[in-house]
Amino acid sequence: MERAVLFFDIDGTILSEITRTVPESAVTALKAAQAAGHLLFINTGRTVSSLPAEITRIGFDGYLCGCGTYLIFRDQLIFSRSIDEKRGRAIIRKAGECNVGCVAEGIEDVYFPERMTRFDDMEQSRRYFRNRGMGIEKPLERGGFTFDKVFIYSDDRSDLDRFFAFVSEDMDVIDRGGGAYEIVQKGYSKATACEYILKKLDIPKERAYVFGDSGNDLPMFEYADHAIAMGKHAAVLEPYTEFVTRTVEDGGIAYALRHYGLIN
Repeated sequence: MERAVLFFDIDGTILSEITRTVPESAVTALKAAQAAGHLLFINTGRTVSSLPAEITRIGFDGYLCGCGTYLIFRDQLIFSRSIDEKRGRAIIRKAGECNVGCVAEGIEDVYFPERMTRFDDMEQSRRYFRNRGMGIEKPLERGGFTFDKVFIYSDDRSDLDRFFAFVSEDMDVIDRGGGAYEIVQKGYSKATACEYILKKLDIPKERAYVFGDSGNDLPMFEYADHAIAMGKHAAVLEPYTEFVTRTVEDGGIAYALRHYGLIN
């Protein structure tokens, strides 16, 4: 089979959200795909600072981070775009004014409010990153850092309309459900990351395969000819899904790669 380029989301696609591990079946299948000559990329909403060690130790050919804003190929940075520091501070201030919980995600760290908030999911995220030594040194309010995107949490006390109106000039909003939203730089997405890599490698789009499970995978599902949804996935992906594989815990990565003849 001709060389293909494979793009993988992390959470719920390669990394189990149940066990917080990468199943051995997925590791074996990914290494077999590389041995067959295919190129493997992580394509994630996570910024590069929060790539899990469970992922990087596998040894992908590249890491496309922050919804298309930070691209690495074979250990070389090939593209990067952060939010202007002044604009970033304005977004953080507006989040406070609109009573939404805000986490800023940068290439060096993630930044949480100094004090605990009323948002349980946000505090769970804080604990996750603190266990990995992140989100500790610089509180959100103090500044002195740049970031690539934000993740916000809301409830019935939040003025989402006002916040979304403020960021709409240069940011896109991805609804992640449960009152959580991913706020990403306008004009950048997992699809633009795929396109950048394919052009750089001079590989046609019909030899690209994308794997995902959640709403922020939608742009690359809309873009790719071959879109593979995990066994558990967001309904928004359905119209653009070519093949539904098993869950990651049930060997879904290996099952899909064999289905397409990418591995034996």
